[in-house]
Amino acid sequence: MSSRFFTAVLKRTLLIAIVLGASAMSAQAANPTSASGTFQVGATILVACNVTGSTLTFGAIDPLQNPGPADASTSLNVTCTKTTPYSVALSAGTNAGNPSAFGSRVMKNGNNSLPYQLYLDAGRTQVWGDGNSSGVYAGTGTGSQQALTVYGRLPSLNGIVPGNYSDTVTVTITY
Repeated sequence: MSSRFFTAVLKRTLLIAIVLGASAMSAQAANPTSASGTFQVGATILVACNVTGSTLTFGAIDPLQNPGPADASTSLNVTCTKTTPYSVALSAGTNAGNPSAFGSRVMKNGNNSLPYQLYLDAGRTQVWGDGNSSGVYAGTGTGSQQALTVYGRLPSLNGIVPGNYSDTVTVTITY
């Protein structure tokens, strides 16, 4: 037998093997197999709140024209996560001399004092403080910003020395 014969048989055998291999691969591709599993997805949403405020200004007052009381208001903006209960307390101010001296809130201009008070209600009957000897605002978060009104009053301007008066009040939100 000649080498040509062996070469022809070998080529034919290789061709058959290639065709059979391709057929096996196409059979596998036509009937794919699969497997499945699971995994967990999770998140922890934290309870959170924040509060911002703007200056409560009574403006320029002529005590001869308006001896008092003089009223003004401002807003606090509270944002808490949805369904989160919270309360907002106000300090007595840095000039009161005592953190709980809500009856002694004063603005200062050097050594001169101008008494004032902050209230929860427009009728100015409920002092806004820390909840011990005064009220606090209580609410529930919506997930959106909520505006709270702070009502201020200068009870009397009689005998007050002219000038610019100020105080700093700390806002505390508990949730």
